[in-house]
Amino acid sequence: MNDKVNILPEDPYNRELASNVHPPDWVNPEPARVYNMVVIGAGTAGLVTAAVAAGLGGKVALVERHLLGGDCLNVGCVPSKCIIRSSRAAFDVGDAHRFGISVPEGAEVDFPAVMERMRRIRSVISENDSARRYSEDLGVDVFIGSGVFTGPDSVEVDGKTLRFKRAAITTGARAFELPIDGLAEAGYLTNETVFSLTERPDRLAVIGAGPLGCELAQTFQRLGSEVTLLEAGPQILSREDRDAARVVEESMIRDGVELVLSCSISRVERAHEGKVIHLECDGEMKRIVVDDILIGVGRVPNVDGLNLEAAGVRYDARKGVEVDDRLRTSNPRIYAAGDICFPYKFTHTADATARIVIQNALFWGRKKASALTIPWCTYTDPEIAHVGMYERDAAEKGIPVDTFTIGMDDVDRALADGEEEGMVRIHVRKGTDTILGATIVARHAGEMISEVSVAMQAKIGLGALSSVIHPYPTQAEAIRRAADAYNRTRLTPRVKGIFERILRWRRGGD
Repeated sequence: MNDKVNILPEDPYNRELASNVHPPDWVNPEPARVYNMVVIGAGTAGLVTAAVAAGLGGKVALVERHLLGGDCLNVGCVPSKCIIRSSRAAFDVGDAHRFGISVPEGAEVDFPAVMERMRRIRSVISENDSARRYSEDLGVDVFIGSGVFTGPDSVEVDGKTLRFKRAAITTGARAFELPIDGLAEAGYLTNETVFSLTERPDRLAVIGAGPLGCELAQTFQRLGSEVTLLEAGPQILSREDRDAARVVEESMIRDGVELVLSCSISRVERAHEGKVIHLECDGEMKRIVVDDILIGVGRVPNVDGLNLEAAGVRYDARKGVEVDDRLRTSNPRIYAAGDICFPYKFTHTADATARIVIQNALFWGRKKASALTIPWCTYTDPEIAHVGMYERDAAEKGIPVDTFTIGMDDVDRALADGEEEGMVRIHVRKGTDTILGATIVARHAGEMISEVSVAMQAKIGLGALSSVIHPYPTQAEAIRRAADAYNRTRLTPRVKGIFERILRWRRGGD
């Protein structure tokens, strides 16, 4: 039975979204005798698996119990980047005086308009993930309902049995419910509910200074909330190098975000003045009063309700479905992709792992997930993008490295843009130009990191990037300058002496 889904707030944009990704009038088709591929879960991994398999001529069924498009479209990448863009516009207006621009007093953020813009854009993008597009244009049998395994080669949806030669579990993950005393009673937001807001919270606490927490803390501060960011560890973005994270940390503090690090929350309660968070920081008890609390930490895999035992698929409630390096589960007919099984929980890794599943499940391929070169980006301002190893990773593996760091304050375009905070840092295997990893901190670091990712994937050394002509002036020139720095290390004293003699000769010296 296809139950109607109400996406709040109810407006024309969300009604259009629902009509695309969970149409209320949808009638599930009659199942084929047997499917080449049954895909359970229509987030990024599921959509890519279904589309590619169908495009290659397979008979494919796609099962989704909630919203096609998954987190990325509905409560993740798309809505978050929309409001991040609005927050950057608000920041740029306030920062315009640095560029000789006088902005009249009275400019302010219209929060309902910001959220309406997000809903409008999301509704337009949702057409790409719509049930009708997959059914009518791509030839996929779309089933809306809960898919439950009934055996090693069968799934039941809404009373109908789907038999398969191969299946893919792509049910993703959801926000983790923090076990904090009183939190559930006080009420809180997650990425699954924050984008339904129509009124700006005056005082917002964000718990967790990982990528999601930092992005939304800075965004809501720039949109006019008073934000307190709470983190158990000693720094934000704990995965990143300390000096890289510090650049973002200082930017957030300038924006007005109050950072509370190395703290533990003991309980939350409702009071007449708001929601009260009780915490301990360095042995000192504190209380913070806010209007809303946003949980920005933790994800758990969606393994519940699938009856994986009937399919012979092993799983862990915290880690997800168990897979080998070729993304095959303990049932050789069934594969998994995306957040349900992969430690790197990004939309682009969901896409990449889905393509591995297609090759291995349908074409006897031997593609390995461990061979992927995986970049990622945290969309704070400035952004932090990374690919490959950190220096500490190399040290743990016993790999000696040479590191080349170029500050953005030494790059002409960054100076012209007023975006000189940050760096490009590239690690190579010591004595070679083999790139092991890179971190970029810059306003558009996410756009820049792909050059390094391509080089790593194609096994192009750092030295070769020195000969790549970069348009001047661009901030990506910092990558070429890091390559130049590497090439200078190849100049031995003897070679330097030869060059010096040549230069003296050209100048007419002896």
